[in-house]
Amino acid sequence: MRNSKPLLRSGPVAAAAALALGLAGPAAAAGISVSTTGSTVSVSTSACTQVNGHWGTASLLSSGQTSFSQGRQVALSGSGSGQSAAWSNVGPGTYTVIVVCANGTTAGTQSVVVSTAPSPSASPTASPSRGVMGGIGGGSTDYGTVTLVAGSTLVGMGIAATAWYLRRRSTPRHF
Repeated sequence: MRNSKPLLRSGPVAAAAALALGLAGPAAAAGISVSTTGSTVSVSTSACTQVNGHWGTASLLSSGQTSFSQGRQVALSGSGSGQSAAWSNVGPGTYTVIVVCANGTTAGTQSVVVSTAPSPSASPTASPSRGVMGGIGGGSTDYGTVTLVAGSTLVGMGIAATAWYLRRRSTPRHF
């Protein structure tokens, strides 16, 4: 017989933990919005209030950095409806953005991946003008009807000559 009491006892605890994580997760992620454009990382929020003329500070942490003070810090600028900060010349990699408001509360934390953008070439590459020159004939040249008929005639004559040679060879010779 199976005993289901331990499962019942852990059920409410697990449900409460999942509910707490579910409520805390979206609230922290909803506080900031992070985006990348090329080598520029931007963050925006509307969670901070102005204290003594300052909105707060945002910090960009690379993979080896673990605390807010180790990252590249930028002061938030904006208005009561929204604040933002940006970092330029950010190398490729995975970063963490943390926003701390002027009153000391954390508005949010979010990871972002910066990838290298292909650099535009100085001059466009010219496409080949001769086409594919492999297999039967050229890939882009129209030779016309006369050339097509002459080629077909040569192929036909070659097939006829081969058939004649093989037939002649298969007949026995009498001396």
